[in-house]
Amino acid sequence: MRQLHFLSFSRSTTRNGTHCGAGPNIFIKLAPAKPTEVFSAYWHFAVERQKVFFKRIAGEAQPWTEDEILQHYKFTNAYRASDRVSQYLIRRILYEKRLPPDDVFFRCLLFKIFNKIETWELLEAEIGDIRAETFDEYAYDAVLTRAMREKTPIYSAAYIMPSGGSWTKCVYKHQMHLKLLRKMLKDKVWEKLAAAPTMGKAFEVLRSYPTIGDFLAYQYVTDLNYSTLTNFDEMEFVVPGPGAKNGINKCFSSIGGLTESEIIRYVTDSQEFFFDELGLSFQSLWGRRLQLIDCQNIFCEVDKYARVRFPEYSGASGRTRIKQLYKRPKPLPKPFYPPKWGLKINTNTEVSIG
Repeated sequence: MRQLHFLSFSRSTTRNGTHCGAGPNIFIKLAPAKPTEVFSAYWHFAVERQKVFFKRIAGEAQPWTEDEILQHYKFTNAYRASDRVSQYLIRRILYEKRLPPDDVFFRCLLFKIFNKIETWELLEAEIGDIRAETFDEYAYDAVLTRAMREKTPIYSAAYIMPSGGSWTKCVYKHQMHLKLLRKMLKDKVWEKLAAAPTMGKAFEVLRSYPTIGDFLAYQYVTDLNYSTLTNFDEMEFVVPGPGAKNGINKCFSSIGGLTESEIIRYVTDSQEFFFDELGLSFQSLWGRRLQLIDCQNIFCEVDKYARVRFPEYSGASGRTRIKQLYKRPKPLPKPFYPPKWGLKINTNTEVSIG
């Protein structure tokens, strides 16, 4: 694949280097970014993983792919919103019933802090209707502490949640997170988010709270943006996580002076070009292009994929194996996405680009 030339690149960033939309244009000349063979695999992975998704919702029998790595190891979907936990969040937490803004915020953050369906269902079974108005951190703590003592995992293994450090002296991490939720409710954070003019500003609201760093703030603002609380364009803003940075490091021997955020934006903007150049036909999400959050996630997944396919590209983390194997999956229900996206979902029709 040829070098990627970024000339006269319009750069507008926040203090942490992420793209934030409006701002002064600074035109600079940059050295060409130099893709490796892993970058071609990035696009093949996106195509093949999306094919698996469509075959699963169509009820086809395994194997859904000839790619042995995808057959044996677990990877997230090409579209973040198609993943099992995101689907549960959108369908059950955010849209199962009409909710006032404080409940939308509280339910979303409570679910995403633990990021585990079983934990939400445990709380529902013990607490009842989960509402901001009736939130009792001690009642929630009792349920979660009992689960911990019974050796029941309450946090997802998808990513490590911070323990709080000097901010709190709680015995258990979940007690710190319940305390954080109480503070955010007291501060009426949902009103600040709803009033934020951009996704970047909403990110900064969340980022200002203890234990919420860049990665979590971006994940949370994306999850909240699935709801009716905000309506930002997902192409507005991106923050690369550690896995995405490792993936970019493997996909490019040099990024030519760009930031990882700028690489993600360029790749997202140019997706049709790359699919076409590689002769690939990508099945979009019923006409919805890959968004910044999706391309960010794919870099993270390709970091894992390359550990098996391209072990010679070690990356910054130095990890050499994929931990999660692909277990026997359950049938997928018809997917559900934020109604405001306007997707006309037809499980018998696949839309392609490229």
